[in-house]
Amino acid sequence: MQAISNTRRGWIVALAFTAIMLNYVDRQIIALLKPMLQLEFGWSDRDYSHMASAFQFCAAVSFLGTGWFIDRIGLRRGFAIGVGAWSLAGMAHAFVSSVTGFIGVRALLGAAESIGTPAQVKTAATYFPPEQRSLMLGIGNMASNFGAVIAPLTIPALALALGWRAAFLIAGGLGLVWVVVWLLVTPRTSSTPGAADGDKGANVPWGVLLRDRRQWAVIAAKALSDQVWWFLLFFMPDMFNRMFGMSQGELGLPIAMIYFLAALGSLSGGILPTWLLSRGVSVNRARKGSMLLYACLILPVPLVLLTGDPWVAAGLLGLGLFAHQGFSTNVFAMTADIFPSRMIGTAIGIGAFAGNLSGMGMIELAGWSLDNGHGYTPLMLICGGSYLVALACIHLLVPRLVVAEPGVAKVAPVGH
Repeated sequence: MQAISNTRRGWIVALAFTAIMLNYVDRQIIALLKPMLQLEFGWSDRDYSHMASAFQFCAAVSFLGTGWFIDRIGLRRGFAIGVGAWSLAGMAHAFVSSVTGFIGVRALLGAAESIGTPAQVKTAATYFPPEQRSLMLGIGNMASNFGAVIAPLTIPALALALGWRAAFLIAGGLGLVWVVVWLLVTPRTSSTPGAADGDKGANVPWGVLLRDRRQWAVIAAKALSDQVWWFLLFFMPDMFNRMFGMSQGELGLPIAMIYFLAALGSLSGGILPTWLLSRGVSVNRARKGSMLLYACLILPVPLVLLTGDPWVAAGLLGLGLFAHQGFSTNVFAMTADIFPSRMIGTAIGIGAFAGNLSGMGMIELAGWSLDNGHGYTPLMLICGGSYLVALACIHLLVPRLVVAEPGVAKVAPVGH
């Protein structure tokens, strides 16, 4: 095995960060350009919901394979294949014009982008020892927020200057450049004390995981929290346009502020449990205590429906996504804690499958609610209470979180 230097490890983490950032830029473009594309092509809200749902459904199904794929083929090759595929799918948006065409390319993009989540967690498990993973996952989880900040600041302006097709082509092209750099920088083999081998194939039986209550804790946590993230990612620009009459060029700043606060939530989600662990708090109390704090912080989010000020709304939604990302970082870290390294990609993939399915359901509910005159009220109420329910499920399924020994896969049976 070839030991890698701290400098190269830093480059690898930076590249992984960049990949996830580009992942979120690619997926958010259609939400940011919805008013422009809806005007040009005459989409209904249900048409748009079907496009978003196609992305969610294909990502969900693909998560069942991409987690296994990244464990089996290895981080280096698997990540490169995934980023290359989703970049080409993103660029394909520039060449379609019908609702069916957009549904098709969104489906391809969702399937390819599903590699991002297991690859992100696998990077932390591969190149960092257990005591550093929370912080690294917090930093890594910020990547999605940086993408969500950069996208509203650049994509609308780019679309207005060069046309909406150019926005898809440029964003996808950056992903292809990333693939080349990743393959040049990453070693074919690596070793890090206390970490997994990112390129060593692993055969992880799903049956073992699905009989394990720890896996069901991850499934419940992802399903109940990710539905909020996906709903807001796809509908927040429309919410500002619909509630406050903000134009394509005006909604970039408040949305960028929201995702900046979400990025701080990711970082806090890594720092808080790391600080608690350093003071002798158990993994169980550090993780669950952090998640309880974030679950309480998101409770005021439905108040956004009562304000007439877009910046107050942005503050409330920013607080909500701050809490979501802090909660999500701890779900990722919990998974890396309680499963052996060789199983992490598959465990996260199964959880992400559940999260994407719940997100698809929330998106379809949004389209139905808007088309039938119910507005955003039922959706925001779901957002406010979902995280306390998620934490209750985690605690019921795994009353005491225990760090797994490297390479050891003991099943915690469901119902015991």
